[in-house]
Amino acid sequence: MANLGQRSNETELMDQGGLSFAEFHHCLQSLETINQLTLAYRPTLRWLRPWLKRPEPLTILDAGSGGGDMLRRIENTAAKTRSSANMELIGVDLNPWSRQSAERSSPGSRARHVTADVFAFEPDRPVDLVISSLFTHHLTDHQLVDFLKWMHGRARKGWFINDLHRHPVPYHFIRFATAALSRNRLIRNDAAVSVARAFSVADWRRLLALADLDQHVRIQWFFPFRLCLSCVKDHESS
Repeated sequence: MANLGQRSNETELMDQGGLSFAEFHHCLQSLETINQLTLAYRPTLRWLRPWLKRPEPLTILDAGSGGGDMLRRIENTAAKTRSSANMELIGVDLNPWSRQSAERSSPGSRARHVTADVFAFEPDRPVDLVISSLFTHHLTDHQLVDFLKWMHGRARKGWFINDLHRHPVPYHFIRFATAALSRNRLIRNDAAVSVARAFSVADWRRLLALADLDQHVRIQWFFPFRLCLSCVKDHESS
């Protein structure tokens, strides 16, 4: 049983390597279904909405983009209010299977998927917004401090982190639900581990202080059991 009083350092199977593309791709498809059922995309889309309504060019970078499901939702939402010609969507992920999975799942998408270490990635033009969804819990505290600083330095207008709230309710719910409903061994193991590796408000406050960003960032809780961080540099969007 996990000690939910602090972040777990147990490694998820997805991060251990040695997976076939078929298993990895199936895991990402299953995660997309879980994210739909748990309203996981809503906080990020809500935060992005003011920028998506504006006509000026916009570049959004998704760090740790996985199978590209967040970028697909952004592209579909933006299509209702702006031309896709002046919006660039970039997904960056270290796992080479991620790009292949995203491209297979996103026929016709204009989003560009790149296999790279996000810290070393150099986009063709300045990035307006940086987002990450269900990525930060994969990082150690030390890596997280570096990532927070990187996001703040890279994003011209703002950044948003969408991740899990470490709490007994989602931990036990997802552990039993995936055991009963999922046949994918990665999902059955990693779903509960993800919650155990996730965050409390106190965790985020401590990490933000270490990154010297505690005065710039808003922490919000979203149903069901999401903790999100947002920073807006373009105050017209707040």
